[in-house]
Amino acid sequence: MDFDLYQRLNGLADRHHALADVFRFIAQDGQLLFLFLLAALFFARGKWRSRNARHGVAAAGFSALLALAAAQVIASLWDRPRPYEAHPGDAHLLLSPSPDPSFPSDHATAAYTIAVAILLRHRKGGVLALILATLVAVSRVALGTHHPTDVLGGAALGALAALLLWSPPIRRPLHRLADRTGALYDRATGSLRRQGAARKTQ
Repeated sequence: MDFDLYQRLNGLADRHHALADVFRFIAQDGQLLFLFLLAALFFARGKWRSRNARHGVAAAGFSALLALAAAQVIASLWDRPRPYEAHPGDAHLLLSPSPDPSFPSDHATAAYTIAVAILLRHRKGGVLALILATLVAVSRVALGTHHPTDVLGGAALGALAALLLWSPPIRRPLHRLADRTGALYDRATGSLRRQGAARKTQ
């Protein structure tokens, strides 16, 4: 079942070059899209400013570090071959090959960690992040570099890490850190705006 789903997605991308290009952009530049989303949530001002969104950004960063560290340990214990290595005659690799083990997918791990961490604190931002995480996961399978269970394992690991940092003893100091960092940013930008307004009146 795992490899059957892999072949369906991978074959679809191999047959449709335009679709493969979209998947390739998501797979390679998804990290930049996540960085943009995190920056937008944390640095938003005016009616878009949200304390919960800032909490989500802080939690996403620390949760991702935890999840990726755990992923490295798991990969070292189970050196699962990539699908194009395990089934060289039945797989189409549409990305550059990777020397890392296949399970779990680092991209899916990081993407779902960030998405769940944000969703727990800010629904709209979390839903958007979940959609992006799912696109990243599907693209890694479609382009031939991961089995479906690799990205599912990464998603589960990421969600677990995000939930661990949602526990009150960890959540409270993490949110305080986000509040302090956000306050520093607000003061700095407020000072810059006042200086700019003063120059205009001179």
